Amino acid sequence: MEQIILLIPGVPILSALLTHLLGRQMGRRVARLSVIATLLTFGLCVAALWMVIAGHGPQTVSLFGSGALLLLDPLSTLMAVVITGISLVVHVYSLRYMAEEIGYGRFFVLLDLMTATLLLMVTAGDLLTLIITWQLIGVLLYFLLGQNTRDVSAYRYAFWTKITYRIGDLPLLIAAVLLYQAYGTGSLPAIFEQISTDPGPHQVLGWPLMDVVAGLIALAAFARSAQFLLHTWLPYSMSGPTPVSALMHAGIVNAGGFLINRFAPVFVHSSEILHWVFIVGLFTAIIGSVLMLTQNDIKKSLGYSTMGQMGFMIMECGIGAFSLAIYHLIAHGLFKGTLFLGAGNVIHAARGDDGVPKDDLYTFVVERRPIRQRVPWRLMAAMTLAVPIAILVAAHWLVAEDYFQKQSAIVLLFFGWITGAQLIFTIYRMQTRNLRRLITLSIFSFAVVVLGYTLISHAFDLFLYPDPAFREQIYAAADFDLFWFDLLMGLIALVIIFGWLIISFSEQNGHHKSPYRRRLWLSFYALISREFYLTDLYTRFSRVLLAFAGRLNLWLRWI
Repeated sequence: MEQIILLIPGVPILSALLTHLLGRQMGRRVARLSVIATLLTFGLCVAALWMVIAGHGPQTVSLFGSGALLLLDPLSTLMAVVITGISLVVHVYSLRYMAEEIGYGRFFVLLDLMTATLLLMVTAGDLLTLIITWQLIGVLLYFLLGQNTRDVSAYRYAFWTKITYRIGDLPLLIAAVLLYQAYGTGSLPAIFEQISTDPGPHQVLGWPLMDVVAGLIALAAFARSAQFLLHTWLPYSMSGPTPVSALMHAGIVNAGGFLINRFAPVFVHSSEILHWVFIVGLFTAIIGSVLMLTQNDIKKSLGYSTMGQMGFMIMECGIGAFSLAIYHLIAHGLFKGTLFLGAGNVIHAARGDDGVPKDDLYTFVVERRPIRQRVPWRLMAAMTLAVPIAILVAAHWLVAEDYFQKQSAIVLLFFGWITGAQLIFTIYRMQTRNLRRLITLSIFSFAVVVLGYTLISHAFDLFLYPDPAFREQIYAAADFDLFWFDLLMGLIALVIIFGWLIISFSEQNGHHKSPYRRRLWLSFYALISREFYLTDLYTRFSRVLLAFAGRLNLWLRWI
């Protein structure tokens, strides 16, 4: 077991060294060495996960007799399998995709180093190793995004990404220092054991230590996972190579969810921070999903889609569904990695022919022509209210009979309800010749997704947090005050009902064609298409800082 723990990050490090040393002798064939090493690392991670599933408890290994520790537990082994699996796909894809690019060998060296650093981060068993790898990921990503040194845009946004990451690295560093001063050790298992024994006595400037540390860790997770106001680097980092975008959106940007799960014993004692995590995640999910709809660049649209999904992931952490966030980031990583690797082919094919068949969906979405028939809106509204909630209730009842005693489960139910309502609303707007078949298939697919999502997330809960008492503590810490909880649920229900009433009123009175509504819609669209002017604001702010720095240099006679 100890040998496997050491080999998991060791193999890609050795591969990076050999790829660099043998690059001139082997030429482009050296990339195959990197692929073989990644495949071997993936096999080691699968073996480690199997051993953990078989009952081998969490185990720590010291690196070369130093204070640095590697921790192999359910969370680290699961994340290691995901990282190496996605990295293997990216390595194989890059063999041909990067063949004509400058620095072919250097690219695979950086990929191997990034894989090793990610593995060291998820298996880090002490604060120092976690801090070093957390910051090193930002440095390596900077070089990967700026792989083409002749591309000014790629270099600019790679630097933008690096700066944003540095902003997020500082809170994590401060949190690590506070934990070390309070508990006198850098070992994460030792710190978590002391926290579970007695979390109360330590304070920072009169604030409970757990609240301060949890807030700092949440800020670090926000920057790494592109939450609102710290998200602008994500959609603009698309100038880098497509394999890097796939690796970044499928693995690196998910690190925020991993970090919160790693410090779950801290968040258990800081319920107020979890509430803020929920609010930030919810707001980011909404903003990211809206901005995605207005993009005319496929990779930028995928970037904002990732922002929205990271918002959902952080929101799940905020309601105590920590294991659900891990499942979410794995599913999203595999899905979004596939989309990015296929985006290049889609762009190339679309330049010659859009390839969109002239079916009912194309006719409605592109040509905006009505098709055949439409179901009465009252029936669709009733389905919106009844079908999603019935499926969600059945899904949660299958998991556990007392599931609805947890507020977080009900919050997730309502957001699933919104998703189902959006699906049925889309069907209503589409119109088709065979509405019965379309509605049946849509409801069936929604039921399959929800049932699978619920059952698998419950299995993740049992695997990642096998202690029932600790699971109860997580959900209890995320509970809302009943007033705000009821207010949130009521607002969600009112939004769904109000939306259907507006649709009915518009269709009956023709207000959807009024000039006032058209101007209002265009103003809203302009605001969204300019991304709430945040990019312009940040650009202006950076210019002011550069001008100030220039004047300061002249005043101090440094130049």
